[in-house]
Amino acid sequence: MTAATAPYTATPARATRQPSARLRAWATRAPLLPALIFMIIVTQLPFVATLVISFFHWNSLYPKARHFAGFDNYQEVLTDPDLRHSVWTTVLLTVAVVVTSLVIGLALALLLDHKFPGRGVVRTLLIAPFLVVPVAAALLWKHVLFNPEYGLLNGLLHYVGGPQPDWISNTPLLAVEAALVWQWTPFMMLILLAGLQSRDPEQIEAARVDGANEWQIFRHLTLPHLRRYLELGALLGSIYIVQNFDAVFTITSGGLGTANLPYTVYQTFYQAHENGLASAAGVLVVIGSIVIATFALRVVSSLFREEVSRA
Repeated sequence: MTAATAPYTATPARATRQPSARLRAWATRAPLLPALIFMIIVTQLPFVATLVISFFHWNSLYPKARHFAGFDNYQEVLTDPDLRHSVWTTVLLTVAVVVTSLVIGLALALLLDHKFPGRGVVRTLLIAPFLVVPVAAALLWKHVLFNPEYGLLNGLLHYVGGPQPDWISNTPLLAVEAALVWQWTPFMMLILLAGLQSRDPEQIEAARVDGANEWQIFRHLTLPHLRRYLELGALLGSIYIVQNFDAVFTITSGGLGTANLPYTVYQTFYQAHENGLASAAGVLVVIGSIVIATFALRVVSSLFREEVSRA
């Protein structure tokens, strides 16, 4: 058969090469790279520098006397009486604020879970304290409420003929805790209200049909359902309170036994000029926050899995 009479056979077109899975993954992540690089520069590089400084005896007033100290700064943080007291104050402050905020937040969430006239206005007013700048909230409590001469609390006590105490001098730690509870209760309320509204209404109605009263429904259905939300609120609140500086600095300036670990870090760095010791204390604060955040992320992940399984 000659070439002229040979049947025409089409040459298959060259298949378009598909990009590899790795290339597609990098193309998907590429828009996030600038934000990731910025976050590393802003957060991780300073932390690495702080970690390095924490292994040195470094007083900024005597820079030439700087030398490597190993773990001496960490040992001093854990053994110095003042620093240990600040750690205990941090734990006490965190536990008191988180537990009180959760209890009050749960009560308010249960109230807002019921329909009543003006519920939207009440919800907005209850959320408002969480939107106030922390320093402004601390100043509000210090001058508007706690001031012994013109404060609102003493004004009410004077109206009923009661005593006129100096709240900050007599109960300094309680004054700081009250300001933080006021600010963080709305946050706990929102988390728990979301949990209440995610309950299965058919299950609640079935319990009522079976004769269960409100307390039994709360104890055996609502409270177990809210366990994850209570854990999430406690963990997220602890992350913030452990690192809180504004209220302590503004209300008491760390005096009268209210200096927590972040304030002690500030005092050690800016007043004593002990860069190495302050860096070691700061690293311990970060490690504690990371541990708490790890548990918080696990709780959030479990909540997401539960919601997906329900859907």
